[in-house]
Amino acid sequence: MRDEVALQATTNPERTALVDAETGRSWTFAGLDDAVAQTAGRLAGLGVEPGDRVAVLAETRPAFAELVFAAARLGVVLVPLNARLTRSELAEQVNTVDPVLVVTEAESVEDARELGPPVASVDDVDSDGVRELSAVDPAEFEGVDSAWSDTRLLLFTSGTTGAPKAVRLTYGNLGASAVASAFRLGMLPDDSWLCPLSMYHTGGVSVVLRCALYGTTAVLVRTPGFDPDSVRDALAEYDCTGVSLVPTMLDRLLDTDAGLPDSLRFALVGGAPTPPELAERALDAGVPVCPTYGATETASQVATLRPEQVDARPGSVGRPLLGTEVTVLDDDGDPLPAGETGDLAVSGPTVTPGYVSADETAARFCEHGLRTGDRGRVDGDGFLSVGGRASDEIVTGGENVHPGEVADVLRDHPGVRDVAVVGVPDDDWGERVGALVVPIEDASTADVSVDALRAFCEDRLAGYKHPRTVAVVDALPRTPSGTVDREAAIEALGDDT
Repeated sequence: MRDEVALQATTNPERTALVDAETGRSWTFAGLDDAVAQTAGRLAGLGVEPGDRVAVLAETRPAFAELVFAAARLGVVLVPLNARLTRSELAEQVNTVDPVLVVTEAESVEDARELGPPVASVDDVDSDGVRELSAVDPAEFEGVDSAWSDTRLLLFTSGTTGAPKAVRLTYGNLGASAVASAFRLGMLPDDSWLCPLSMYHTGGVSVVLRCALYGTTAVLVRTPGFDPDSVRDALAEYDCTGVSLVPTMLDRLLDTDAGLPDSLRFALVGGAPTPPELAERALDAGVPVCPTYGATETASQVATLRPEQVDARPGSVGRPLLGTEVTVLDDDGDPLPAGETGDLAVSGPTVTPGYVSADETAARFCEHGLRTGDRGRVDGDGFLSVGGRASDEIVTGGENVHPGEVADVLRDHPGVRDVAVVGVPDDDWGERVGALVVPIEDASTADVSVDALRAFCEDRLAGYKHPRTVAVVDALPRTPSGTVDREAAIEALGDDT
């Protein structure tokens, strides 16, 4: 497998490959191919060889995209690092993967210098010991034809339920994911896909990889931060047909004064559960929302709901994608019948062969595939609904409580816009059920008080599942990938006790 840009440069050289929405600059596949070759030569000039690991510490930008394909062209494993982590967190990840080089940008150069490996910057910088990539003389190199089973990326999980794990994603994983996604979303030759997500997460980097494989256009909105007006403007200016978002981004886009362009055919929304009311709000605004469920370990999407299915399947994330199988397991690891809730296991060509750590791999795989750590159910028609992580389970007074079940009930309360349910430490019960609530605009404090929410749960949940601690916030705390930051939620609820 040659890198996708090299392939497209021979078949679709004049087609637009990449657009930088911040500057308006664009690259054809022929132009991007030249840029990738130059970047690969400069990496080789720094001593990088096939099989090495190269880390990238940067936010979403064209230089990041060039590195994705340059690494593949050299036969190098690229390791995207989360640019929002602290130095100690970054150091832990670097120690896990042992890269020969860290490529960074001006904003992160001082953090990169503290990590140990040599550092090169895609920007002009004045920092001791840091090479400017543009000043490196390109070396000659042989383009590598990698096998589908070769590792292409090492991506770290979000770490919402423990220390982040380094996930191996192969050329085959990423290719299978691109094909399955195209079938579900209905990709067309002239499509353009806008990416406002961080490329050090699978949802962001997959947009660039897929568009290059399809021969379509990737439009990058630079991160960090999310400016809904800029994203809306970019969608309109470049006639984007698709966009990848997390639920919070979609919510903020819908709050903007102007609508989204008619060119949009799909808004892939993942990284966290999409509340049914948000999906309905999007459809009412003419946004073709596609709630999705995925994971780093599955090269992004596992299941995705089509817009025309949203009304009939509230809360569902759709059927599994082509080639993907989801099995619901009981506590003993045995498959459950349709409609029963249990732990989700995923198998298929998009699933990672494992983590960098053999012990972590052994702990997470079973005969039914990858145990995702998520809970959910598959109905008789094959539609998946996901309801929280097994490791988030609350144990209160010896009783087990699934946060997703409680959250689903609380979201039906007329005064609740969104909610996160977590276990709060309790001296008497071990844990108690806590709810971090985002109220609707006109709700009063009394409407979403502990007493009001417990009364609402009275006939819907057993007493031990009722929230005993409630805090009202303007927005739920989230990780950069869009999942609820459970530690921050517990801390907020702890402060409210």
